[in-house]
Amino acid sequence: MSISGQGKLAITCGDPAGVGPEVIRDALRLHPEWVPDVCVFGWETWTSGLCRELGVETRSIPDPEGGVHPGVPTVAGSGVALWAMDAAARACVAGECCAVATAPVSKHWMRQAGMMTPGQTEFFANAWGGVPTMAFIAAEMRVALVTWHVPLRDLWLHLTADAIQRTVRDLVSVLHRLGISRPRVAVCGLNPHAGEQGQMGDEELVLIQPALKAMGDLQADLSDCLPSDTVFFRHRRGDFDGVVALYHDQGLAPLKTVAFDEAVNTSLGLPFVRTSPDHGTGFDIAGKGRASARSMEAAIRLAMQLSVR
Repeated sequence: MSISGQGKLAITCGDPAGVGPEVIRDALRLHPEWVPDVCVFGWETWTSGLCRELGVETRSIPDPEGGVHPGVPTVAGSGVALWAMDAAARACVAGECCAVATAPVSKHWMRQAGMMTPGQTEFFANAWGGVPTMAFIAAEMRVALVTWHVPLRDLWLHLTADAIQRTVRDLVSVLHRLGISRPRVAVCGLNPHAGEQGQMGDEELVLIQPALKAMGDLQADLSDCLPSDTVFFRHRRGDFDGVVALYHDQGLAPLKTVAFDEAVNTSLGLPFVRTSPDHGTGFDIAGKGRASARSMEAAIRLAMQLSVR
């Protein structure tokens, strides 16, 4: 798969002390055919090593103060990750890159380094404009979230008809881009048994179902609001092509149970494609040769696939 002529795929290093740098290296070692189409952003010692070994294009800043030590995060190291994200976002706006695949960062350390958004999804939304939807794509499951980085006690403040409809539209759009001409989309209920007709909560009756009914033709088959305890089984069985979940753990607990090493975090609704592995920084295993590159491979592959016009 090539994205030649559309700009490079930017790959950001993630936290230098995490597994990101090694899974990027391993993914590119396994797929030398990707090298002409990517540009890797990171710190000088690491990027120069990649360039010598693989011939990949890189952009870099000086090594962080104190150097990089796997498993030992620092504010300076997270500053490198923040620079890489910002530089990659700017490269897309300038037309030099067409998409970004980001390695994992630590929200705690990134906040100390100066990142003012809850996560990378919101960072790229701020950089590019647009209202994002967080989605996860894997071979067996495709899940889009109406809300994500919000406490459960605040969920009702963020669960709106507009947010539900936007998430449905964004999921349908990416399924179309993945080659499914009329996707079948399931929508989770909020309460046990999807409220059981109001006996266990009425959010399905007063908010979710009316929002779905008001959407009109989407070139998709949209379910009624369904019990979330069975909808993911039905998705894996083949009844649906994707699922809209209402909050973070409702969608990601089942997805990561079956596709932890291969799912891709995908930011929908933005001017450019942004993907990331579905795992974290892995500080405890960084530098020990135990990190799997499968999710990073999948993130790069999906970013290229969605970028081909």
